[in-house]
Amino acid sequence: MSSFSSEKDTNFCFPIPDVLENEKVKVVPFIPSQHAKALVEGFDDNTWNYMSYGPFSSPEQFVKEFWEGLRANPAATMFTIFDKVGPLALDGQPVIAGMVSYVHSSDKDACTEIGFVVILPQFQRTHVTSCMVGLLMHYALDLPEDGGLGVRRLQWVCNPNNAPSRKVAERMGFRLEGIFRWDRVLPPSKAIGFKEGPMRKGDPWAGNGGRDSAYLSCCWDDWEGWAREQVDKVMTRTK
Repeated sequence: MSSFSSEKDTNFCFPIPDVLENEKVKVVPFIPSQHAKALVEGFDDNTWNYMSYGPFSSPEQFVKEFWEGLRANPAATMFTIFDKVGPLALDGQPVIAGMVSYVHSSDKDACTEIGFVVILPQFQRTHVTSCMVGLLMHYALDLPEDGGLGVRRLQWVCNPNNAPSRKVAERMGFRLEGIFRWDRVLPPSKAIGFKEGPMRKGDPWAGNGGRDSAYLSCCWDDWEGWAREQVDKVMTRTK
C-alpha cells in the first residue's frame, strides 16, 4: 500500500472536516494508503449491485477507477467510516466500517448530496449507518456558527428498487420528491435495476441499459422545522 497517496482530498468545493464524530461513529477523509485495503477486503459480492461503479477486485483498481475520478471532481469528496463501540472495535480501537461521499455539490447553489454509501456487511443493521448519515446531515445543514456548511438543500438519490437505501433516507428525514425516469446509463454488467426492453433504433448508447432514480431531499426549512430533532433521536438508539 506504500505506493498509494497518504494525502486527503483538497479539491472539494466546500471545506472538508478533519473528523466528524459522536460517541459511536467517526467519519474522516478517505486516505488511500490508510483505508483502501481494508475497505476493498470488506466488500462482498452485493456491495455494488445498485451503483454505476464496481465491483473492484483489488485496492489498486478501486483507487484508480473510483477514488481518482472522485477526487478530480470538485463537486465530490469521500470519507471513511469507523465504528467506535461495536464488538469488532477491540480494545476501544475504531475499526473501518464503510465509506460515504458528498457528491453533486455546489457552493454556488448551496447544495450537496450524500452518496456512494457502502456499509461493510458486518456493520449493516447496526448504529453505524444512522450515526454516519446523521453526522453528514449535521455538517451539511447546520449553520457555520454551529460548525456546519449551512447548505439549503441536501439530497439522497437511489435506485427505486434499492429499498434499504430509501428506507434509511426516509428514517433520517429525507422526503421523496419523485422518480426521475431514465436518469442513469448503466453498463450491461449492472443487471439489478436495469431497465429492460428494446431501445429505439440508432440509440448512441446501444448496448447499455439504464435506470430510474428516486430523488429525496432534506432542505434547510425541513432541518430547522423538524428534521434535526428526528435525526438526533435516531442517532441516540443503542443498537
